[in-house]
Amino acid sequence: MRVNVTVNGVPRRADDVWEGESLLFVLRERLGLPGAKNACEQGECGSCTVYLDGVPVCACLVAAGQAEGREVRTVEGLADGGALDPVQEAFIEAGAVQCGFCTPGLVVAAHDLLARVPDPSDPEIREALAGNLCRCTGYEKILDAVRLAARRARS
Repeated sequence: MRVNVTVNGVPRRADDVWEGESLLFVLRERLGLPGAKNACEQGECGSCTVYLDGVPVCACLVAAGQAEGREVRTVEGLADGGALDPVQEAFIEAGAVQCGFCTPGLVVAAHDLLARVPDPSDPEIREALAGNLCRCTGYEKILDAVRLAARRARS
């Protein structure tokens, strides 16, 4: 099967896609976009979170064929040319990146939250990130990063 999808604003095509292949596999292995991580393959960890038509989804749970003709935005697509997105910058500056495995999904989830709620409370941040697991941290630096990105966006 052939899958035509717009990824980060660029029309892309993947050929010989197996019917059971996930969007995550297509992004990483067929299109060369390794940002979304393959961790649990069950939609439990959030490491593979991407936008599909503007809605955050776990790419491991989306069949590749479901993305036909749709828009996908990955963590790589948040950056504007050579400039990182403010959420990406905040994660770096706040020390919220440990091993980096959960980071792409957390960045996309935080990006989505701040697009919807520019000044989120701590409970709102925790709820928005609840679907993303990190095994390295106690989440405090991650919360700091979201707070920093929100503060900067308000300035």
